[in-house]
This record gives sequence, structure tokens and C-alpha cells, in this order.
Amino acid sequence: MEKQQPPEDRDGSAAAAGPPTCYRHPDRETGIRCTRCERPICTDCMIGASVGFQCPDCVREASGTGHHPAADRPRTLAGGTVASDPRLITKILIGLNLAVFVAVMARHALLNDLLLFGRAYVGDSSAGYEGVAEGQWYRLVTSTFLHEEVWHIAFNMLGLWWLGGPLEAALGRARYLALYLLSGLAGSALTYLVADPAQGTLGASGAVFGLLGATAVLMRRMNYDMRPVIALLVVNLIFTFNPWGGIAWQAHVGGLVAGALIAIAMVHAPRERRNLVQYGACALVLIVVVAVVLARTAALT
Repeated sequence: MEKQQPPEDRDGSAAAAGPPTCYRHPDRETGIRCTRCERPICTDCMIGASVGFQCPDCVREASGTGHHPAADRPRTLAGGTVASDPRLITKILIGLNLAVFVAVMARHALLNDLLLFGRAYVGDSSAGYEGVAEGQWYRLVTSTFLHEEVWHIAFNMLGLWWLGGPLEAALGRARYLALYLLSGLAGSALTYLVADPAQGTLGASGAVFGLLGATAVLMRRMNYDMRPVIALLVVNLIFTFNPWGGIAWQAHVGGLVAGALIAIAMVHAPRERRNLVQYGACALVLIVVVAVVLARTAALT
């Protein structure tokens, strides 16, 4: 087993060359330190404590003493349980997207069964209308796992991996999954509300944009340099509203707004009312989504 160096020998060499770096990930700059040993820690390593954040080593040591009360168990920034694999949900989501992609490649007819559109004829008009307005609400969810082109799923899965891992570590599995699913659902709802009801849309972009909005909120909360995420957001919005079309901007905007709002509740909720604020915000977003879908359905039928 690798021997841990003393805290003073692993302070990220802040005095020697610029900002400190995480003691476990030397390639990551950070402004956060463990409240017990003062080692620099990144978002993947920081564990919420009763006061501030602690590093994994200090949490492990404290847990072994038997004096770590239930209220002070290792928690993420948002109050979630610290997991041994902080990217498990991200891996599962990527696996689901890839599985659906392979299934569609094997049976292309699935595309029409899972696609998001409001109300339209599919094939022979004698079969009647199909779509969300006809009671096929599942399309609001299935479409967020649906991709048709290799470049499309590759771009979205790279975004999910890069943005999802740090967010999952910072929020915890349950909160992260709620953020992802609700962002995708909000993007679908806005698309259903605004887009042509016969226009089909698909892709995980709404959920990924939700992660992008949440990343901006998290970085602001951690007092990190906002310029990289702002630049990434601007570039993505330029592509979203490009003059060539072909991109469902409604899904991007809906996911971005929902992700940012949920993340604000996740990382800024007061400790004593954390669960109420966090899950209350998620419930509020879900209620808005349902209201939008019901209103649009009433207008189309």
C-alpha cells in the first residue's frame, strides 16, 4: 500500500508555484482545504462535515475512532452519502444510452416508438394520431436516451462523462440522478410546448445541458474560476442557435434552466432544511413540467 506523505509535504506546493493542487490529484488546482489537516482537496475528494469539508483520510481516521456521530457521517457537498465509486450513476446512464443506441441500430423501427413529438400520423393515417398528446407521455423520457447518429451520441456521452463525474461526486447519487432526469424531462417539456407537434426530436442534450448549468452553479459555489465554464456555455449556445438549424434549442434551454435551478437548491440549501429545500425544488420542477405538458396537450386535442 502506498504510504501517505505528511500533510505539510503534500500541500500542492502552493508556495513554490502558483495555486495549490489536490493532495490526491496533483493535476487539479483547488482553493478548498480540509478543515482538520488543511490539505488541499478537489471536488471529487471533498467530504462535507459539520463544519466545512474534510479529506477522505481524515474522515477514515475519524470513523475508525468510534467518535463520529451520525450527524457527522461523511457527506458530499450537497449532503449526499459518499460512495466508493463516485461515477457509478454516470456509468450506468452512459450504458443505458449506448444500449438504446445499439437497439435502434438493430431495429430501426424503435426510432418512431421512442421519438419525442407532440401529435402526428406515423405511417398510414388510417392508424390515427400518435404522440405525447395522445397519451404517450413516455416519449418525454425515452427520447432523452435516444440517438441516431454516431457523432450525436459520442458528443453527448463525452459531455455526460466530463460533467457528470464531478457533479455526482459533489451531489451524491440520488441528487445527481434527480438532477439529470429532471433536466432531460424539462428539455422535453419545453420542446413539446414550443416545437411543431409533428417535429420529432431525440437526444440526451437537454440532460447534458442541465449538467452544464449545474456545473456553473457548483463552480460559483466553490469560488472557482468561472471563465472555462462560461466559455463552454457560450460555445454550446452558439451551436444551439446556429443558422443552419437541425438542433432542438428548446431541449437545450429547458435542460439548462432546470439544471441550474435545481443545482442552486442543491448546493445553497441551509443545512438544517437541506432535504426539504433540495427535494422541494425537484418537486417544483416536476410540477411545472407536468403543468406544461397538460396545457400543451389540452391545446392540441
